[in-house]
Amino acid sequence: MKKLIAIFCIIFWAGLIGGISFLEAPLKFQAPGITIPLGLGIGQLVFQALNKIEVILLMVILACSLPAPLKNISSILLFSVTILLMIDTFWLLPLLDERAKLVLAGHAPVRSYHHILYIIADTIKFLILITMGFLNLKSLNHEKGY
Repeated sequence: MKKLIAIFCIIFWAGLIGGISFLEAPLKFQAPGITIPLGLGIGQLVFQALNKIEVILLMVILACSLPAPLKNISSILLFSVTILLMIDTFWLLPLLDERAKLVLAGHAPVRSYHHILYIIADTIKFLILITMGFLNLKSLNHEKGY
């Protein structure tokens, strides 16, 4: 049962990233009447909520998966997605939040590469989660003898 919960959380997490980071975020700025400040304000709320959900999903996945030695690919991928989420949570999101606050206050922040790094990190997280989902589903099928 723990493996099924972990698989659900992995696939759900990948779906959240796909829907929010790769669909909602870029499209919101194309909506009529959405200004940069309004879009940034919405983005802050959405990505703060996404991050909290990601942390909860990771905790559930870890609780269902541990203890697992870092010897197989699934464990290495889980470790990797954990590190990426920690980078997002404790470094990239706070920096991007400060930049958004500057824009919302009417100031022009200096150019930075942090947004690109966040997009790259989310892309890697998404690919890792998809891979983890497939590997876990495949191992589940082998366990059941299908």
